[in-house]
Amino acid sequence: MSETVNNSISQSDNYDLVVDAMGGDKAPDIVIKGLDITALRHPQAKILLIGDNSKIKPLLDKHPRAAAICTIRHTEIYVPMDMKPTAALKLRDSSLRMAMESVSRKEAKGVISAGNSGAMLALAKIIVKTMPGITRPAMAAISPTAKGDIIMLDLGANVACDSRNLVEFAIMGHAFAKAVLGLPNPSIGLLNVGSEELKGDERLRQASDILKQSPLSKQFYGFIEGYDITAGTTDVVVTDGFTGNVALKTGEGAFRLVFHLLKQVYSSGLRGKLGYLLVRPGLERMREWLDPGRYNGAVFVGLNGVVVKSHGGADAESFAYAIDVAMDMIQHGFYDEILKGLSQVDLDHISNMTKNK
Repeated sequence: MSETVNNSISQSDNYDLVVDAMGGDKAPDIVIKGLDITALRHPQAKILLIGDNSKIKPLLDKHPRAAAICTIRHTEIYVPMDMKPTAALKLRDSSLRMAMESVSRKEAKGVISAGNSGAMLALAKIIVKTMPGITRPAMAAISPTAKGDIIMLDLGANVACDSRNLVEFAIMGHAFAKAVLGLPNPSIGLLNVGSEELKGDERLRQASDILKQSPLSKQFYGFIEGYDITAGTTDVVVTDGFTGNVALKTGEGAFRLVFHLLKQVYSSGLRGKLGYLLVRPGLERMREWLDPGRYNGAVFVGLNGVVVKSHGGADAESFAYAIDVAMDMIQHGFYDEILKGLSQVDLDHISNMTKNK
């Protein structure tokens, strides 16, 4: 294994982030271009870049800003996008595994990859490991609403959840909103089929009862429904991974449908085209607000380090945004905020309440 060390970064330094250079549909090209943008936004960042030196070095030569903040650690092995997680676990020197090991050794504070989602979660659980007190990590992401950005979790890491899992997600989502969105007292909602107290299954009602009795009681809004997500009724939306993933994909599909219908309206005849000229500035602002690239970067929360998953097909700007999310989490003490939240809740008592109900 070889390592290329830049003049500005010594090998003994701890890194802010370790980046899987080989993960993603367009890696490593998009990764390096994204890091070039990162170098403008975070010129003091220290990045450990893991991947094939013969492919990375020529790209860094073309992007000196990125080269100035990066150190290369070489490996020719990477996890293909279609590889099963069980097979990925057997690749001992893959770029993704080496990235996770760097975080586990406290060499870097966080990891980011646009690679295989299943492999990333599996390796994170085994190598980075779950935080003390957390039974399952969750996938969280930032989403746009009528009132601003919100945090939503779980988005697919856990298909089935019990009431304790949902309470843990609430604690982690609360910490995420404080650290990344900068909200001092973010409100929390449990996604349900109705807002009435008797709605939903037993696990939802148990989680609601527990949150009402916890230190987060003042921030707990209660049950919310599907339309509350885009309405921005709460700052944090908590649900199981099955429901969260369906809600996320449905929302993304709805956005695409809206733009498709608008395109049809404004391209149908002379009046439509004239109307488009009048509303174009507003449509461009809306497109910018809803641009998926602005919300790239799902986060596996509840692990002993920051773990951010970029979209596999992300472009350079989107990948740079995912890095921004990771840097915000590191700089604003996301991990410590979760520890603080956990220390205020008796998780063993929560488990006993769940068993006794």
